Amino acid sequence: MDKIGIIGGGSFGTAISILLAKKGYDINIYDKNLEVIKDINNNRVNSRYLPTINIPSQVIGKFSQEETIKDCKYIVLAVPSQVVRYVAKSLKGYVNKDIILISIAKGIEENSFKRLSVVIEEELPGINPVILSGPSHAEEVAIDIPTAVVVSSLDMNKAKLVQDLFMTSKFRVYTNPDIIGIEIGGAVKNIIALAAGISDGIGYGDNSKAALLTRGMNEITRIGIKLGGLKETFAGLTGMGDLIVTCTSIHSRNRRAGMLIGQGAKTDEAISKVGMIVEGISACKAFYHLKEQMSVYMPITDTLYKILFENLKATEAVDELMLKDKKNEN
Repeated sequence: MDKIGIIGGGSFGTAISILLAKKGYDINIYDKNLEVIKDINNNRVNSRYLPTINIPSQVIGKFSQEETIKDCKYIVLAVPSQVVRYVAKSLKGYVNKDIILISIAKGIEENSFKRLSVVIEEELPGINPVILSGPSHAEEVAIDIPTAVVVSSLDMNKAKLVQDLFMTSKFRVYTNPDIIGIEIGGAVKNIIALAAGISDGIGYGDNSKAALLTRGMNEITRIGIKLGGLKETFAGLTGMGDLIVTCTSIHSRNRRAGMLIGQGAKTDEAISKVGMIVEGISACKAFYHLKEQMSVYMPITDTLYKILFENLKATEAVDELMLKDKKNEN
């Protein structure tokens, strides 16, 4: 069977290593935190990210990135969005056009506003990465709770190979050629999840959450179409599906960070307490500036930016949103 290399030993990198090992694949996994690699090899567990889940013996932790990807047909980038360019650049000279590169990060590059597939292609011309996205918390994937995701690429033959690679009776994979919509939906939903967490932290209820999800879906679709995505994509797994799970789940780090902010924590304090990357914060900054540049109306993103970076109080932010000019829903 083809060998698989995973760069990034966080929660989702570890979860998919477990999923693929159960299918019989040999997996190499690398993380910059060498204690994570030692833990995987010596204790068959990732105590930092998935402490209660056993890791199969086919998963081998590697202490170098080069050794991790050696002789691998599939390489998975399981790293945060803001280091995707750095990691892709580090692969130059080690990958060729026959390699199938899969990225699972959800976001856009903060300063350039570029989608992550574009970032990868700039650093590794001709690779045509496959983007895997959708409602898929690592904690559930790792224990075989039924999950559905979607894959996309400029080379849909590669996307279909990745569909076959990941597909199991508990992990269903769809294809969708709308790579723009897939990437934008996965990125913007993290912003809405932060806002939903803030609502929960303040102590608001189901009415508030429903309003945020519904109007948040409107923002995702509006910016997504403006950037070239297809409307129907945002009603699917990478849009509505991912939005629901990220705004409501106990596993969502964006929702957890939002709850802490809603309870009065500063942004940096919330990040520290969550203890993992909170993609919605960098996504909010990027999409705030992008929507200003493109003149796209995104009031939730606009208001969240003021909470995160301009010290607007969360309760005042709610009043600001609720009292905006009256308008027709459609």
